[in-house]
This record gives sequence, structure tokens and C-alpha cells, in this order.
Amino acid sequence: MRLQIQHDTSYDYHQQVGLNPHRIFLRPLQRNYLKIHDFRLHIQPEPAGINERYSLEGNPFFQVWFAKETDRLHIRTSFESIHTPFNPFLFLVDQSFIDQLDPEAETPFSYPEADMPLLQAYLNHSNNALLQKYGLAKLTSRDPIGFLTGLNASIHADWQHIIREEENLWEADYTFAAGKGSCRDLSWMLIEILRHLGLAARFVSGYAFNPELEEGHELHAWVETYLPGAGWVGLDPSLGLMTDEHYIPLACSFLPQNTLPVHGSFGGDQLQEPSMHATVRIQAL
Repeated sequence: MRLQIQHDTSYDYHQQVGLNPHRIFLRPLQRNYLKIHDFRLHIQPEPAGINERYSLEGNPFFQVWFAKETDRLHIRTSFESIHTPFNPFLFLVDQSFIDQLDPEAETPFSYPEADMPLLQAYLNHSNNALLQKYGLAKLTSRDPIGFLTGLNASIHADWQHIIREEENLWEADYTFAAGKGSCRDLSWMLIEILRHLGLAARFVSGYAFNPELEEGHELHAWVETYLPGAGWVGLDPSLGLMTDEHYIPLACSFLPQNTLPVHGSFGGDQLQEPSMHATVRIQAL
């Protein structure tokens, strides 16, 4: 599979403002099933400087800074991606991790002590009894893969996936009670459920190609959970699927806000809130 992707993000500040340094998280992450060709980044107004860096969690980003005031900012990325078939179930989990799994415990999963300093940020949660109870009810054996696929499918079946134009993220307990949510809301709820059970989980932002769509593509969100031996495993609660070669990640983090495609601010006397508009075009070649 070969795709052509173009992502446009525009900000209208309604008056002249000074742009502070921005960080742009729009270069795809490396995956073994994915190759990126002819990646291009166009920014208007032209930055005074640009440099590619890596975040604390290893996400590539472009640091850009500006010299002149402007009333608009436009960011466009375009690239071709080549995808090879990827079986999301083709992995082994360390037997010691499975042996220590206790379905009767309040926190059934546990990691080796040596891994905990790195995983702690991906394990913090809100101490919500309802989320924990829902997750525990899905764990009936020492089969982590069966549990994950079943939990993922249950969220897809029990919650309605909706499109929300607002940029905010619903709290997990709100999504749980509402019975619906956007892809980012459902992903954050799944992350909270997994963390309550002792599974490290992180938020992923990127593109998910649906060959049945001719238009209407947008940024997508899903989840990765850490399994010793297998590493980070992808789950998409919006569709109830494990992530395969149709997914193109841009950034992943223990905090959803860290995966936003554009981070930056501006200075000046702002009388009106800036407006933002984004479009994603994905075409099969």
C-alpha cells in the first residue's frame, strides 16, 4: 500500500502578533512496516530558523522561531508512505509477566522492579473505582492478549464513537458515564482502565487510513500498552481493533496534550481569540 498525505493547519490571529518559538510534531514515527518518502514541511510566514529535535519521550519535532509579526500562520506537511502488511498479533510476551498475573488482585498486572522507574509516568491514574471495576470484569484468565482484545472490543461495542470539533479532552469518568466519545476521549478512557489494572499505557496521535473514505480524514488517536517481551502494543478502541499497517503515528506520550501537532504561543494585545482550521488529505496511490 502506498499513500500520499497532506496535512494543513492554519491559525488566524485577526491582528498582527509576535510568534514565540513553536514545536511541530508532524513527522511520522519510525515503524517497521512503514517507510516515509519525500517528506516536506512548508511554513508561512517563513521562519527565521528551524531545526529538528527530539522530545523527552523520543518524538521528533521541528523547533521553529520567527523574526516578524504576522496575523496568520500556515503549516503544511506532505509525504508519501509505503506500507507493508503487519500482523499486530505476531509477538511473544515474557512468560514471567504472565506467571505473575493475578486475575483476583485489585492490580492484576505487575512489571519487573527494574522497569518501574521508566514506566511510572505511564501508570499514574485517577483512582476511579468504576473504571477499575469495568476492567477487572473483563479479566477472567492469565491471558493478557485475550484480555486486551476483549476489553478493546467491549469499549467499541459499549460506547458510541462520535466526532467532536472541540479541541478539549474529556476526562475518563465523564466519557465512561456519557456512553460516547471521540477517538481521543475513548483512547484516554482505555488508558485509564489499563493503568488501574497495572498496565502501562500511552496516548498516540497520528493518521489511520480508511480505504472506504474518499474525504473526511483527520487526525486520529489510539493507545499503546507495554507488554514485556513484545514492547508497546497498539489498540484502537474507536474501532475495537489492534493497530496494523494502516496506522501512521506522529507522537506518543503519557500525557495526551504532549501529542498535539503544534505547540506554541504568541505575544501582543489580543482582542479576539485566534481561530484554527486543519485538513488532512489521504490518497491511495
